[in-house]
Amino acid sequence: MLTGLSLRLRIFLIFVGLTAGILLSIAAGAFITARQLENFGLVIGGATLSGFGVLGLLVWVWFLFDQNVARPIETLAGGLRTGSVPDPEEGIYLADLGPATRAAAEARTRETERLSEAVRLHADDLTREKSMLESILSDIGAAAVMVDQRGRVMFYNAAASRMMPGLGLNRDLARALRTGAVDAARARLRVVEAAGYGSADAPPAATGLVCFTQTGDRLSGLMRALSDERGHILILRAAKSPAAQASADGTETLRRSAASLVPLLSELDGPVPPAVAKAIRSEASRLAGALRALTPPEMAETQDQGRVGAAELIGSVTGVAETEYAGELTLAVDGGTLAALVSDLAARLVASGRPAPRLTLDDEGHEAGAQIRLSWQGEVLPVAELDQWLDQPSDPDRPDQTGADLLAEMGTSIWPESDDHGRAALVLPLPLAASDRDHAPGLTYDFGLTEQDGDHGLLSGLTCVVFDTETTGLGPTDRIVQIAGLRITNGRLTGERFETLVNPGRPIPAVSTDVHGITDAMVADAPDTGDALHRFHEFADGAVLVAHNAPFDMGFLHAARAESRVAFDNRVMDTVLLSAMVWGQAVSHSLDALTARLGIEIPPELRHTAMGDAEATAEAFLRLLPALAAKGIARFDDMSAAAAKHRRLLADANLCRPDDHAPETQDH
Repeated sequence: MLTGLSLRLRIFLIFVGLTAGILLSIAAGAFITARQLENFGLVIGGATLSGFGVLGLLVWVWFLFDQNVARPIETLAGGLRTGSVPDPEEGIYLADLGPATRAAAEARTRETERLSEAVRLHADDLTREKSMLESILSDIGAAAVMVDQRGRVMFYNAAASRMMPGLGLNRDLARALRTGAVDAARARLRVVEAAGYGSADAPPAATGLVCFTQTGDRLSGLMRALSDERGHILILRAAKSPAAQASADGTETLRRSAASLVPLLSELDGPVPPAVAKAIRSEASRLAGALRALTPPEMAETQDQGRVGAAELIGSVTGVAETEYAGELTLAVDGGTLAALVSDLAARLVASGRPAPRLTLDDEGHEAGAQIRLSWQGEVLPVAELDQWLDQPSDPDRPDQTGADLLAEMGTSIWPESDDHGRAALVLPLPLAASDRDHAPGLTYDFGLTEQDGDHGLLSGLTCVVFDTETTGLGPTDRIVQIAGLRITNGRLTGERFETLVNPGRPIPAVSTDVHGITDAMVADAPDTGDALHRFHEFADGAVLVAHNAPFDMGFLHAARAESRVAFDNRVMDTVLLSAMVWGQAVSHSLDALTARLGIEIPPELRHTAMGDAEATAEAFLRLLPALAAKGIARFDDMSAAAAKHRRLLADANLCRPDDHAPETQDH
């Protein structure tokens, strides 16, 4: 009966029982003595005085026992369960128990480190092969998605994340794709497999399909069955519709016309004012950039050939006299194709009697992104001669493709021009790659999802989104200025992240900026509360929300319901309450105290940023799970029941009404 109670409560009840027994004994003795003596009042007075004395003594002894024995034992037990070494000050009155606990924790840590090192040494080859495979699969231009038999996503790459918004681990594929064509392809696979193609001595069955994303984009590719009936894998690319192809052809024609504007200056009769010539060159460059922006999205997907850094590209180009480039630039083109084309043009310039050109690569003031210039001292190259060069193969590895083909593949064009100082140049505009920070995770997977039989309710098996907010203040009328979240599936971080600044629609107080560092200028162009929370709701839909001091963060989500037009009715877990379940209520449960107990370091520059605090909370949550399981708190229902015992510390966010806004009770 008492096993479900905490050690401190059990000891308290023991002292209550002991006190009650002693007081009853004193009262019974006084009553019997008073009946035998004539001075009844004196006996009762003495008994009352003795009772108060005993009561005070027992309360004092209980307090000392609670503070110096029961509470340290709970703290030491929490340290053992989480694998953290207890503070030497804990358990100084427990004789050998404190040092023994610390020794056990240190031994466990050493053994864990030795085991991890042994596993690392024996798994180096496997890790290299795994990393190589991840790199290959993450960088291929096609979208790769693997689903189990129930249609849950268990693998996808960066291209799939870009092409199919809403994709996520342990989510139904139907969130990202319209399932009519997918279901039909599965039916065809079953027919093929029934014919024997999926047998042990035959390759897995495959079928082609054309499908649509939930946003209406058209994809085409292949669906292949996995062995052992574990599911299917889809390899998809953006499909070009006839209208898109016609639009692309028209755009390319306009691009070529734009490229011809500048060289026509040299053919004009009479002098052209320098200002006019400069304006025409600028407008031609601007037109080329605008035409690039008009490229149909599905064509842009097929042109996503790769990424190459400036230094890597320059090192691959031959035939130039000197180079100048911005080393931090990354271009959204295939480096080999571009290097071959530029090297071929440089060689043809020299072969035509012109000096070896100077290569310049920069991104300053160009509407199209970055720009490569091959410049030399001399006359401008005629357009007709440039077209003749581009009609010839430029890449020795691709003799069947001309330079014009390579330009079309990269989605760009090239034109000649000259300046006022007698220098001529070939100008090649190129797209800049998005920063690494803006890229989706290269590869996201969890093949363990196929071993699950539905939502079994174990905390370690839940799909969770750990999140944090930064706000204009702590009051119920304050607003969110930043929100970030990370997804956890099967007890591990998947790499899926959400982070955005939020325009609160009001000035951010200086006292709040001093805490989180977010200024009015930083949020000026950020999405408003409604848009930001709507996107976060899509990211967290169907997951259990985890936060540190969850009533605080959930209060802001609920308060913005009218703006976001979504209800955050997710189940919620609070690491404040989880910490109390492991260590009891006597210790501090602020995020700093919790991470310190678990040995988690939060870089100072990330503390009080939404993503920094979310990462720390996620790491703490994962380390608390084994300790909770050891205490019999293995399922969400177990957690909810245990949370009821700690309502004096903090309310359960699952019980808060949508219009409640809990006060700040813990360090957020």
